[in-house]
Formats: sequence, C-alpha cells, structure tokens
Amino acid sequence: MKSIQTSLAIFTGILLSSAAHAESKIDIKGSDTLGAKLVPQLKNAYVKANPSVKIDILAQGSSHAFSNLDAGTADIGMSSRKVKQEELDKFEAKGKALVEHIAAWDMIAIIVNDKNPVRKLSLKQIEGIFTGSISNWSEVGGPDAPISVYTRNTSSGTYKSFSKLAMSKKDYGTSCQKLEGNQPIVTEVAKNVNGIGYVGFAYAKGENYKTVKVEGVSAKVSKIAKYPLARKLYYYTVGEPTGAAASFLTWATSSDAANAIVAEIGFIPTPVATEAMGSETK
Repeated sequence: MKSIQTSLAIFTGILLSSAAHAESKIDIKGSDTLGAKLVPQLKNAYVKANPSVKIDILAQGSSHAFSNLDAGTADIGMSSRKVKQEELDKFEAKGKALVEHIAAWDMIAIIVNDKNPVRKLSLKQIEGIFTGSISNWSEVGGPDAPISVYTRNTSSGTYKSFSKLAMSKKDYGTSCQKLEGNQPIVTEVAKNVNGIGYVGFAYAKGENYKTVKVEGVSAKVSKIAKYPLARKLYYYTVGEPTGAAASFLTWATSSDAANAIVAEIGFIPTPVATEAMGSETK
C-alpha cells in the first residue's frame, strides 16, 4: 500500500510539474519587424530574470499573428499593422475578442544606395515609384537610370502599412521585388546603386545606404509627429492575457528595462513617442 501511495505521489508530482511548466511557456508569433530583433532581446532579458519561463518566437509576418492566434498556436501575436476589420470579424464570429497592446512606435524609413544623389522625396513621388508609374531616377531629380524597387512580401504588416501610408492603398508595381524581411531589403539596396526600399526605423542606419527625407522631414525620433510614415507596432492576444503571457506583456510594454531595450534596438518607446508628439503640438 505504501508503495502504491508513493507511486501516486510521484505521479501527481510529475503532473503538477508538467502543468506548471506548461503555464510558464509563451508562444509569440507574427511580425518580422518585431520578431527579428526586438522581441528576442526582450525575451532574453525577461527570461534571465524569470528563468522558469520559456518563450518561443516565430517571425513570419504580421498576418501569421492572427492565423496563429485563431488556431490557438500563439499566446501573443506580433503585428506591425493594426488588425483588419475582416480579421476582427473572423474572431468575433467564433466568440473571441482580440485585445490590442502597443509594443512600440516605428517610422518606416525610405532607403537608397549611398551613391544615389537623391536626398528627398515627396509622398507623390514615393507612390509613383512603388506603384510603378515612375520608373527612372531622372523623374525625381536623380540620374538617368532605371529604379530597382524592393518591398516586403505580402504576408508582412509593413507591406500593408506602407501601402496605406505612402501609396493611398494603391497596388504595388509589378516590377517590385518582394523580400522576406528588413535585412534582405537593406542588403539589396546597399549593393545596388539604383535600388530603393523601405525598412523599419531600427534598420534606418547602416553602411552603403542612407535614408531620404519624406515631404522634407527626416526619420528622426524628434520629428515623429511630422514624419508621414510613423506608425504603432502591436501585440495582440485573444481576450485579456493571463498567467505568464500577461506578466510578460505588462513588463514588455511598460517597464523601464523594456523601454530601454526598445530604444537600444532602434524603435521608439511609447512614452518617448508621446512626449515627442506633445512637444510638437505646443
């Protein structure tokens, strides 16, 4: 009898241990803009302070945030765009409510090769370049050379955000070369003197490429209120988060330590963005 009781106690202990382990595992999926640099750094800092928590990150694009949340394969979805109404409707039809959490602020920077003499572009010119109606640099004050356009792929939230902010929601040109992340765009523009692309603010500085002013405004934190391509980045959950996911999100969106990481990576912490926008309106 004692042996049976001992075995039951061990078995129960294993079950409780397994349950505790499951409760402390967080699956975060979605945006490459958030998932390539920022969230991994947040994860490292958080897990260092909370070693019992396991965090898995999969960055395939913002659309995957919502498909994984819907399938129950993500606790937190990362998105570089606001959820679409049709996506909300899909959740609501199943009796689910999406909750939005601001991860940080970003500015979509337009980058060109550093040998390109073009220093500024209007939104109309940017729209023309990315829709394909402008195909030669001479049309926007540059050399007589064909423009090579690099964009994110269709699953990217940045792809959709850029269309809304810079292209009046018009279709991309057929000659655009679609790439999977910010870094591939940087790589192509840096080696192609005729290249142009867009990247998140964290990728705005580097070798062999430069940013151009948009409507005369530089992509700088101090200019966020006037920069036409500024945007919020988001985390989404199904319902209010609980357990380990709730603890992580609270820390990641409000703590001084997390805000320091956000700034170090190259995004703009929400308090900083709010202050900068407030100072611009005074």
